[in-house]
Amino acid sequence: MTTDLKSSPLSANQQARLAELLDGIGEGQLFWLAGFLAGKCSGGSANPPVSATPELTVLFGSQTGNAEELAQRLAARALERGVSAKAIDMADYKPRQLKNEQYLAVLASTHGEGDPPDNALDLHEFLHGKKAPKLGGLRYSVLSLGDSSYEHFCKTGQDFDSKLAALGATALAERVDCDVDYEDQAEDWINRVLETIASEAGASQPAANSPIAAAQRPISTFSRKNPYPATILTNQLLSGRGSDKEVRHIELSLEDSGLVYKPGDAVGVYPENNPALVNNLLSALGFDGEQRVLVEESDIPLREALAFYREITLLTPPLMKHWADRVESDALKALVADRAEMKAWTEGRDLLDLVQAWPIAGLEPQTLVDLLRKLPPRLYSISSSQTAVEDEVHITVAAVRYASHGRNREGVASVWLSERMSEGAKLRVYIDPNTKFALPDDSKPVIMIGPGTGVAPFRAFLQEREEREAEGENWLFFGDRRFRSDFLYQSEWLKWRRDGLLTRLDVAFSRDQAEKRYVQHCLKENSAEVWAWLQRGASLYVCGDADKMAPDVHQALLDIASEQGGLNPEQAEDYLRQLNRDKRYQRDVY
Repeated sequence: MTTDLKSSPLSANQQARLAELLDGIGEGQLFWLAGFLAGKCSGGSANPPVSATPELTVLFGSQTGNAEELAQRLAARALERGVSAKAIDMADYKPRQLKNEQYLAVLASTHGEGDPPDNALDLHEFLHGKKAPKLGGLRYSVLSLGDSSYEHFCKTGQDFDSKLAALGATALAERVDCDVDYEDQAEDWINRVLETIASEAGASQPAANSPIAAAQRPISTFSRKNPYPATILTNQLLSGRGSDKEVRHIELSLEDSGLVYKPGDAVGVYPENNPALVNNLLSALGFDGEQRVLVEESDIPLREALAFYREITLLTPPLMKHWADRVESDALKALVADRAEMKAWTEGRDLLDLVQAWPIAGLEPQTLVDLLRKLPPRLYSISSSQTAVEDEVHITVAAVRYASHGRNREGVASVWLSERMSEGAKLRVYIDPNTKFALPDDSKPVIMIGPGTGVAPFRAFLQEREEREAEGENWLFFGDRRFRSDFLYQSEWLKWRRDGLLTRLDVAFSRDQAEKRYVQHCLKENSAEVWAWLQRGASLYVCGDADKMAPDVHQALLDIASEQGGLNPEQAEDYLRQLNRDKRYQRDVY
């Protein structure tokens, strides 16, 4: 905003300060300021008139969809309380608009080793760059989503919070860092943000109807907080004879649940800890397991609490610090004080190791339960299209087993599903939507890269495209260890290849030859054709391991852009970033 202040009665210093205030001020902020000044001039209240509707922009950066779902919930609640609100994907937001915002809520997950999720990269870089504006008129708050078992817990949200504050913005509610069990903290944060806005701006009446609110009306009564008891219809071994992995295809009934899903979504499954581990832990603690404890206001036996409701296979930094506070051990305190040493010690260990190494004298069952975080649900990419299988949902599960520090260890949910959950048993499940991993229009080609169980969502993609008779071409890159034993869903891919639905199928089996061969090698071998597909508008999808596979595939794509497109490294990175902005490069990595 530019304003001629030369004829004003203000001093030169006052004019300069006013001009600085008005520079970049948003329309909602301007109306608020006008109401404030009108109140001052009339000798009445300095508060703006209620008719000046406060404006809240809710930005979400999300890899799996949790931050997006919470952002939509906040926007819908804001509308109910008379606040004009909109939820916006960070990838679709113009960063320069920040200086025009009145109220801002930022919801961001942390990806990998403290990195922003793909759709938050541009905004994150803008705020940390030289072009970031002064934001003295902005009121904001941040909700961070993360996992305390990772070293850089909630770093992306912390980055946004510190940078917004450094640019002059003022917090309207303190930042909240959420662990994997985020619902209660997020709900409290949403309420505090809206109460602060209502207190400052006087909003109280519902705002005009919005598609945001309509889109969030629940279809089913079942959710993360109220999971559906799904019956196992099929629990079938998928890997072949001679495989050194156990991969299972599991089909669940959703009949009468009202739950709906799309290709790319995930199923959240609430697991059970191994009873043998629970027994060993109780023995090491000197408890019989029948002691009563309170878990979420329910009075239950300690054994049940440890089996179903508390994390006992993972040692998080918060738990280690709380444990060190209760143990008279200089060695443990020194270990916790050194982040690198603590990470090295906790790797591959669980609560039983901690109890045996540093027992807490006089530990009470309730204290133990209160120290442990909730046992979170495990997410599995859906490997079916609801259009094709109707009242079912399918998942693909690889059982995790390994030896560490003299004991055999296992994945909580994967081995529970593989060994202890047979057909007819019931699982507590919910649908976890993922709008960041969705099919394009039926006419568009897709390139799918999914080694191992990362191929699961692409089975759903092809089922969906088959049912819709989509015309777009489909190209799958699949990799695993051995052709004879690990070619997951082989008969289905080959059938779709014969029928013409699967246009191309390229595979890499790492252990079938002396030199390891992976999906990124397949990509490089087909560089010219991959580039040609991208030039025809193909969308790229990558699913699977985040630590090694995803970076290697990303580098292969950069090499293809450089070699086939004539781009230098910086231009190649910008090219992939633009594909991401256009929702043509989507990743579901874990």
